[in-house]
Amino acid sequence: MNRRLSQTRWPITPEGNPWEYGTSLDYLHQVVEFWLQDFDWRSTEQQLNRHLHIIVPISGRTVHAVVIPSEKGRRAPILLAHGWPGSFVEFLDVGERLAHPEKFGGIAAEGSTVIIPSLPGCGLSSAPATPIAPREIANDWLHLMTKTLSIDKFAVHGGDWGAAIASWLAVDASNVLHGIHLTSAIIQPDLDAAPELTDEEESFLNQRASRGPWDNGYRLMQGTKPLTLSYGLTDSPVGLASWLLEKYQSWGESHGTQNAPGIPLDKMLSIINLYWFAGPGPSTWIYRSWVNGTALKFPSGVRVNAPTAICSFHHDISPVSPNTWQQRCYNVVRRTTIDHGGHFPGLDAPIALAEDIQEFVGEISKN
Repeated sequence: MNRRLSQTRWPITPEGNPWEYGTSLDYLHQVVEFWLQDFDWRSTEQQLNRHLHIIVPISGRTVHAVVIPSEKGRRAPILLAHGWPGSFVEFLDVGERLAHPEKFGGIAAEGSTVIIPSLPGCGLSSAPATPIAPREIANDWLHLMTKTLSIDKFAVHGGDWGAAIASWLAVDASNVLHGIHLTSAIIQPDLDAAPELTDEEESFLNQRASRGPWDNGYRLMQGTKPLTLSYGLTDSPVGLASWLLEKYQSWGESHGTQNAPGIPLDKMLSIINLYWFAGPGPSTWIYRSWVNGTALKFPSGVRVNAPTAICSFHHDISPVSPNTWQQRCYNVVRRTTIDHGGHFPGLDAPIALAEDIQEFVGEISKN
């Protein structure tokens, strides 16, 4: 990897603002210099290996997860589900706070054992033979929790694709869930069976459409021709970094600005390295289900009955869906808004995210 980094063939950059046409060339030069000169992967390895990692054979694949036990905790176990371009690294700080609140000024008995699985083909979970959708991944997580770890009932937090996985898990196995906590009510109801749209719903659709075409290219590429893209991401660490860093910049607190991502660079490089060492590509295959429309829409009559909390972060690129849609898809019992953080709150707002999850799990653990 270091050899490839040092021999990078750099492109020219069009005139304009630094992030207008994609990842800033000047910023990426700085990242590569830090990557080569200052980033200590062996130290990162040691930090990651302080946690308990498990590898589980499920459906012909291997599923990786980090388990953070809470020896004195009395609350429901929590599964934390990341999305793309995320990693279990995204939730390690949050997981520590949830498992061991006593280390952060809280009460030990309010802790929860935390399980953080890796998406298929992402980091340490093996790739599927063909692209799979959130509902299939939810079945893997169900097996992991109930069969492998013998956990009868638990809570789930999900962001990005993790929110879709949590939603489908709640549809197919609500009996094993205390509730789900989402940073995006990502599922859309069946509009064909809906009454006439309200002004709020029309406004939401217009706001969501305003992201495209400028922010739709990655989804179309990953959902239609992921193999073509994978050659570049697999062969070039700079190509991979630029593909991921652009999302950290445009979806986080820095979105809508020309500023560099507000997430610590060592955290982003830890995730990028895990993608690189795994042979990147399959983690993007989940977008096939976005293109064919099976991932993020509930058929008419399908609804999450488990108690659902929706926590919105101020700088998230994803607009907040109308309450009417949320109620048609989810049994919403809690809504909160955080005045900072973006699409990756586990990285740029971990304290606020952990506190909101902990409060919700405290409420539903009584049931």
